[in-house]
Amino acid sequence: MNDMTPIETTLKDWESDQEVRWCPGCGDYAILKAVQRTLPQLKADPAKTVFISGIGCSSRFPYYVESYGFHTIHGRAPAFATGVKLANPELDIWLVTGDGDGLSIGGNHLMHVLRRNVDMQIMLFNNEIYGLTKGQYSPTSREGTHTPSTPQGSIDHPANPCAFALGSGARFVARGYDVSKDLPDVLKAAHAHKGAAFIEIFQNCIVYNKDVFEDFTAKKTSAETQIWLEDGKPMLFAKGTKGIALDQESFALKVVDVEGDDWQTAGVLVHNVKSRALAHMLVELPFGPFPMPLGVIYDNPAVTFESAVVEQNKQASEGKTPDFAALLARGQTWTVSGTAQDPV
Repeated sequence: MNDMTPIETTLKDWESDQEVRWCPGCGDYAILKAVQRTLPQLKADPAKTVFISGIGCSSRFPYYVESYGFHTIHGRAPAFATGVKLANPELDIWLVTGDGDGLSIGGNHLMHVLRRNVDMQIMLFNNEIYGLTKGQYSPTSREGTHTPSTPQGSIDHPANPCAFALGSGARFVARGYDVSKDLPDVLKAAHAHKGAAFIEIFQNCIVYNKDVFEDFTAKKTSAETQIWLEDGKPMLFAKGTKGIALDQESFALKVVDVEGDDWQTAGVLVHNVKSRALAHMLVELPFGPFPMPLGVIYDNPAVTFESAVVEQNKQASEGKTPDFAALLARGQTWTVSGTAQDPV
């Protein structure tokens, strides 16, 4: 985000007058509150904040935030968001999409906003289902998922949103989930990043895919099933009794036991958010043998698209006087004379 004058707001300042309408128990409610609680902490200005969405349950988001917003068309939110950022680079852009909207019809547009590195926060709500259109399987649905469109179980290999983002050239990749108390910290880190910041947010669809993430979000077992990554900190989980290490022979990650506080002897890796190779390994870890990696996985800023465009236009206009008539007369021009009655 570009430097903007910080202002003081409260959660109430970010609540619109629209009735929030998702299914009772939907994870979108928790994500909305997390965002509305985070914005005052960022000292963001509602007059300079824009929420842009495509189509789907998640895409109702702009109605519920007291800021500027666009509810656009299926899969094309990244294109609209790019246009808004280029038109006014001072605006703070939040793009809201879902696993269907962003990775199916919108996969092409999402890829380009990531590779171009347009400065915005991209929240992809992943509930592994098409919720708005009544429960068909989505690009992220697991193999064997039974839905109206896959009555015998899906045979598709699911897309991995974070792997997709890294493969598209994203410079910031993170994960969180709807009811996590740590989600605001992930949002803050994304906002602090200069460039396209991609956040996959696991979101419970209470109607069509209930508790699909319970295997790692359940509070009773979360210490064993989650690993929250922090830059410069050892990759420990299970209350410090286990960690993630590198197998030197296979050059793959593995789980190791940790005796006491001696994580170094166990070979536990220290997280480095600037390591793209490590990020790729982390987002590809199979859940079950490994805990679910959460938090900031990769954060390595680069020149943003809109800043490069602004600089290029500045250089192209140096020493030139605007002349619209001369611009129209450039190149091939001709004059049409005569009347409609003249013979051809």
